[in-house]
Amino acid sequence: MSSQTPAYVDISKRLQGLREAMELTHEDMASKLGLDVEKVRLYESGTTEIPVSYLFEMAKLCHVDLTVLVSGSEAHLHNHALVRKGKGMSVERRKDYDYKSLAYGFTGRRMEPFLVRVPAKDESQLTYNEHPGQEFIHVLKGKLEIRLEDKILVLEPGDSLYFTSRTPHALRGLDGQDAEFIDVII
Repeated sequence: MSSQTPAYVDISKRLQGLREAMELTHEDMASKLGLDVEKVRLYESGTTEIPVSYLFEMAKLCHVDLTVLVSGSEAHLHNHALVRKGKGMSVERRKDYDYKSLAYGFTGRRMEPFLVRVPAKDESQLTYNEHPGQEFIHVLKGKLEIRLEDKILVLEPGDSLYFTSRTPHALRGLDGQDAEFIDVII
């Protein structure tokens, strides 16, 4: 992959290959993941960013590690996985968020912990996401605005939020500053 090629191009090929190896159609995969078939096709097309939540659900369904889908290599640690400060595996989830996987080397994970940095942005730039599962957010730095449908919550360092990821949600840093937080997807 060249430095100009977005990561989702290679990831989309791995998604398609995994689905085909399991002898599933797009319709089968959509049904198993509770999604519209067009979303499955879109994520395999190599033309758009792929939500990490979709990758997580696909990995669970297919009994592979998320690391395989994101990086193409197998996680191999069974007892523990140490990730030093600033060394998490970057996950290209969305262009406006910086995600670092904090457990990418551990095989058989039952959750996906990330260190996330969300920039400050105008309200008009918010994009909503929804996906299967649940999320836990714990704010480390800055002020984080989380919109859950029409409810607006502001979290500061030390604040936490647990919610169902099926609720449409959007995030942004406030006061002209990035917000940094731990995000655990289950």
